[in-house]
Amino acid sequence: MRAFNFNQSSPPRKRGSKATEISIKRLGSRFRGNDGRGRLAVPLCLGLLASCSMVPEYETPLTSTPIAWKTQVASAGELWPSTEWWQEFRSPTLNALVAAAQRNNPDIGVAAARVLQADAQARIAGAPLLPTVDLETSRTRTKSTSSRSTSSSSSRSTITTTYNANLSASYEIDFWGKNRAALAAARATLTGTRYDGDTVALTVVSNVATTYFQILQFRDRLQVARQNLRNAERVLSVVEARVQNGAASPLDLAQQRTVVLNQRAAIPPLEVQVRQAENALAILLGANPADVEAAGVTLADVMPPAVAAGLPSELLLRRPDVQSAEAQLIAASATIGNARAAMFPSIQLTGTYGVTSTALHSLFEPTSIFFSLAGSVAQSIFQGGAQVAQVDFTEARFQELVHTYRKAVISAFADVENALIAAQQTREQESLQADAVEQARLALDLAETRYREGAIDLLGVLDAQRTLYQAEDQLVQVRLARLQASVSLMKALGGGWRV
Repeated sequence: MRAFNFNQSSPPRKRGSKATEISIKRLGSRFRGNDGRGRLAVPLCLGLLASCSMVPEYETPLTSTPIAWKTQVASAGELWPSTEWWQEFRSPTLNALVAAAQRNNPDIGVAAARVLQADAQARIAGAPLLPTVDLETSRTRTKSTSSRSTSSSSSRSTITTTYNANLSASYEIDFWGKNRAALAAARATLTGTRYDGDTVALTVVSNVATTYFQILQFRDRLQVARQNLRNAERVLSVVEARVQNGAASPLDLAQQRTVVLNQRAAIPPLEVQVRQAENALAILLGANPADVEAAGVTLADVMPPAVAAGLPSELLLRRPDVQSAEAQLIAASATIGNARAAMFPSIQLTGTYGVTSTALHSLFEPTSIFFSLAGSVAQSIFQGGAQVAQVDFTEARFQELVHTYRKAVISAFADVENALIAAQQTREQESLQADAVEQARLALDLAETRYREGAIDLLGVLDAQRTLYQAEDQLVQVRLARLQASVSLMKALGGGWRV
């Protein structure tokens, strides 16, 4: 990352300084004399003035960069995600969903349209740097009436046809860099808009992956709920047989029936969540919800790819949102120059070249040609302090974007740290939770066996059923959290993007 000094309490410095103005005055006095050389002073001074820009000298705000990440995750993967990082999950369904989102997602379409708008605005901002040329042609018929003699009341009408062709040009001399500053601001805005589009694309792909994994999670939890319902129904048949044989009380039967009913009641909410997640995925794909049904495997069949975080010093060049924040800062710096230059005189050159004649055949003869050249200087005298306030506004806006940039930098480092710790802890949690599921399943088998033998009462079986269901359901949620942490890490690292 570049390191620059930046004084937050004062606006950026002007490139055009008072020393430059003094030098211009000295050059003008040096060329005064009776030998005609004084005529060189004006164009030379104007050339120097043209090199004086009101645009502040931009310096990237100084930010602190950590030497290393707090959480070190051992990985044999590449240092950074690839540009198609979602393919590392080895899921053909996910690959197809991402491709569909990249083609049809409304947010990506909006971002692309905004880039086109910013490109047009940049071309509009660059237009004042070129002369304006207009061509006008006209044909005028004029009727005039005159008396034949002073003593007569009779009159004579004359119709005259005049042909004109005018080519006019105007050009504003950009002495103070006002138009160049406007163009620089527009170009920086265009760059930032492109970075925003990259950020939107990365966010959409990440949301597609996360939503797809949520769908798999709800389906897995639904499968767990149905499996536990079957287990509860199997235990219920055992309890019913024992009640018929007089080995168990009606209380045991009522308790186990409650367990069965609770398991059945847990299924409808999960089915609702599956449908809602599919509808959310349809929005990301830009498709009708009725046409989207993500097929796929279970979460256990999807493994997070191996990826390392690399060096913190490289992160800022791989985050489009951070680069967008700096592009906005550069645009604001150029806007300050535009506002400052607007306080100085505006110099306009205009010229007209044309032909006019009362006869079409003599329109282009030398006697029909006319031309004019003019120069004007305009200086605002009083606007109620509007121009000064505009300069103050642009400088305050610049200070606001400095803080926005620093926040984006800090947030980028925090995103990676959060993703790294989540990836590390969820991997360990998944391993521990899988062991817990195995033990809970063994406990239920033993409890059910001993209950059949009459060695324990139903309470032990009820507790084992509840523990197994909770453990299996929790395992599915931990697997989702691990995949989400992997997606978050890919996104936090910029998803393979680089400036």
